[in-house]
Amino acid sequence: MKIKSFEFNLRELAGSMGDFGTLFPLAIGYIAVCGLNPAGLLVMMGLANIATGLVYRLPMPIEPMKLLAIAAIAQHWSPSMVYASGFAMGIIWLLFSFTGIIGWIAKITPGSVIWGIQIALGVLLAFEALRMISFCWSLGIFCVLIVLILRKNRYAPASVVLMILGLAIMFLKGQFQHIDPPGLTFPSLSGFSLREIWQTMVLAGFAQIPLTAANAVIATSSLIKAYWPERKVSEKCLALNMGIMNTIMPFLGGMPLCHGAGGLAGQYYFGARTGGTNIIEGLIEISLGLFLAGSISALFAAFPTAVIGAMMFLVGIELTKFARNIRWNLDLIPLATTLIVSLAANMAYGFIAGLLAHYLPRLVFRNKGLSV
Repeated sequence: MKIKSFEFNLRELAGSMGDFGTLFPLAIGYIAVCGLNPAGLLVMMGLANIATGLVYRLPMPIEPMKLLAIAAIAQHWSPSMVYASGFAMGIIWLLFSFTGIIGWIAKITPGSVIWGIQIALGVLLAFEALRMISFCWSLGIFCVLIVLILRKNRYAPASVVLMILGLAIMFLKGQFQHIDPPGLTFPSLSGFSLREIWQTMVLAGFAQIPLTAANAVIATSSLIKAYWPERKVSEKCLALNMGIMNTIMPFLGGMPLCHGAGGLAGQYYFGARTGGTNIIEGLIEISLGLFLAGSISALFAAFPTAVIGAMMFLVGIELTKFARNIRWNLDLIPLATTLIVSLAANMAYGFIAGLLAHYLPRLVFRNKGLSV
């Protein structure tokens, strides 16, 4: 049976909304705290989604680099600092792709560490989702039930129903009164200095590299193989894609972007199966950026968090299912190390700790002339 490259239907629309939970809060922070131009942020993200969908013909999540975003928002970076950090990361991922470094990292990363990263991400998403649902438990539980009942419904996909529900709640609360009428706004040219490139790398960029390698490249490539074994996407391709995106988009107001296993799991869970998902999501983001740039921060902030939390919670549970691949005699210690350190610190440290837990015992046994 031939696998379709593009479909444009309710299922793909539903899948395109599957990773909105990671986009909304970070986009709000970038716009409201750091002062990024909403038009540039959303239009560039939309173009990246469309290009990626056309190239890979698969759902391919495009989302903010989380560690950079959190640092930028917490430390109130200027827009030029955000753009500088994105450009720096683009250069790094181009180098990692062209030199083969990312391929070497992927080659030495055992499955147990990849599963540990995926499970840690699922747990983190589930905990964050519970925090979001806690603002209105009744609505959150109701939305979870909607997902469980309608997730595979062809005519009323769960995420589409939940988006409509969220907008209806906003309407009933009168929150659309605070939204400005649509008006055309274009991205503007932006720039940064060499000093800001180094400054942002020291503040968060260097710490972002292992996190991106683990989650956005290696774990995402692994998840693509699990979902579409006939269409493998190499780690080198993902790194190259991130490099190209991030070296171009900062000059038109784009934020640092990456791929992500959580975003892919969210897209797939809610129905994404083809590159049509990315094209649909890209068109939505471009439309929001061009016509609602002045209101997008207020629009995102007013959307009921319990609705997004319900979606994120079930995506988090979806990611933990990879624990079933564990070989209990060999994989448990590195997987558990990756998981525990990721939850206690962050996934970058968890990734490094998992590699050490995998290779150190083998090195010790080898030096003693034993096999493991």
